[in-house]
Amino acid sequence: MIYDAEANIICIEIAKGEISHAREFGNFIVHLSKSGKPILVEILDASKFVGQIDKLKTSPEFKQAIAVN
Repeated sequence: MIYDAEANIICIEIAKGEISHAREFGNFIVHLSKSGKPILVEILDASKFVGQIDKLKTSPEFKQAIAVN
């Protein structure tokens, strides 16, 4: 995982391979191989994403769901 603070993007390499194309899903860009295999995921506005994860981890509902599983 790489965080680019200047661009505010997190890049996560999922697999090795050549990137053929990408699809955008909101603040996520998934880079795919020719066969459609995910190679790299970019999270745009990463600081907001991390903040949401931190907020989620402190929610009672999340803690209960984790305890059950």
